Amino acid sequence: MRALICNEYTGIDSLSVGELPDPEPTAGMALVRVKAAAVNFADSLLVSGQYQMKPDLPFAPGSDLAGEVVDAGGIEGLNEGSRVAGFVGFGAMAELALIPAGALLPLGDETTFEQGAAIPVAYGTSYHALVDRGNLQPGETLLVLGASGGVGVAAVQIGKRLGATVLAAVSSDEKESLAVQNGADHVIRYDTTPLRDGIAGATGGLGVDVVYDPVGGAMSEEALRSTKWNGRLLVIGFAAGEIPSIPLNLPLVKGNSIVGVFWGRHLSEDPAAETANFGTIMSWLNDGSLRPVISESFPLEKAADAIRWVAERNALGRVIVAP
Repeated sequence: MRALICNEYTGIDSLSVGELPDPEPTAGMALVRVKAAAVNFADSLLVSGQYQMKPDLPFAPGSDLAGEVVDAGGIEGLNEGSRVAGFVGFGAMAELALIPAGALLPLGDETTFEQGAAIPVAYGTSYHALVDRGNLQPGETLLVLGASGGVGVAAVQIGKRLGATVLAAVSSDEKESLAVQNGADHVIRYDTTPLRDGIAGATGGLGVDVVYDPVGGAMSEEALRSTKWNGRLLVIGFAAGEIPSIPLNLPLVKGNSIVGVFWGRHLSEDPAAETANFGTIMSWLNDGSLRPVISESFPLEKAADAIRWVAERNALGRVIVAP
């Protein structure tokens, strides 16, 4: 099968399109012909050897996909030709991939393959973060850092669906427009206004209850300093390239929590909970509360460019690779 191949852990420039062996169907694993794969920031870390896991070389990057079932692997209710999406960890940027039963989502005919590929990581992460880890409540105030990226847009939409007031932190006119279109109540332009000043202005000096932080860097501490008593800083990732060192007196004096969010680990540790979470996510997608935003689509031959585009934080919403 054709695939984007990582032959060595030296980064995006070493990726090339070539041939990998077809995956072998096994019980409990659906073999899927990939129609669309979504790009995540983690893909750039994975091919550089900087992610939490290191697949055996060679491999295809990509963890989100959607496509048609070739072999159902004995999974109940699944048939050849069924339209599905799923999470695979790596291997999505290829013509064929195996999706385990616990990470597989049926797609209705009204959902495109591109939209389906955009769902698992972005919406799975954001729902797990805001509901399971952040306990976001109706009427609370949510700050979303990196609000125009893939997980950021999902967090804005889910925050609104949960009844929160959503503050979106962005750095350009285009990103501001996207945040507003997806339900943000207030936009903080940290390219022109210090983040803490923007938070104070948007909340009348009260601060926020929950911070959704996929960015890291200096903004993490600034956001934590702007939380209310019993606030929660949700650590999603470090797109800024810097893992912050936060003084631990801050959560002490503010009665706050710094909460780690590792959705992929939660998926393996508690698959039943994730099945329930995805049931809610899909129901919200079907009623129009959530709507994946796809800004760019690349052919497989340009998949390395797609990963670079996301790694350099150019993406608005999700970026898709079409094998």
